[in-house]
Formats: sequence, structure tokens, C-alpha cells
Amino acid sequence: MTLTRQRAFVTPRPNEDWRALAARVRPDEPTEATIETLKSWNLHLFARNPPGEFTGSDVIFIEPPREGDSLPLPGLSSGAEAS
Repeated sequence: MTLTRQRAFVTPRPNEDWRALAARVRPDEPTEATIETLKSWNLHLFARNPPGEFTGSDVIFIEPPREGDSLPLPGLSSGAEAS
């Protein structure tokens, strides 16, 4: 079995918000642009109430999805049903 490289991620620090997270993970980039980019890679954080807030166990991706990450499961792309 060959291991594949996974998307880079961090977990939030206590009381960290989007601004502090952006400054920590991409200190050399404009904060507002970094926040918008990070939010677009972490839509799972907006499927709860209150949307977009962190919990200590959150996985926050700090790089975009890898090529092929959005492909359907093998066998499902040809119209086969999952068993």
C-alpha cells in the first residue's frame, strides 16, 4: 500500500478567529484575502450554528483540494449504484 500526501491542515488555537488564523498560517499574505481563501477551502465549518466559528477539534485546511479529490468513488462514476 502506498501512502499519499494529504492536504495540509491545522487545528485552531484557543480563542483563535479567522483573522488570527490567517496571520498564523499565511503571515506574508494580505489578511482579508487569506481569510476569504481559507473560508472557501473550509465550507464544512459553515454547515453548523453559528456558521464559521471554530471548535478545538476542527480540521482547517490551509491548502486547496488536490487534483482528483472531488472525483466520485470508483464504480460510481460509470453510473453503477453503491452497494
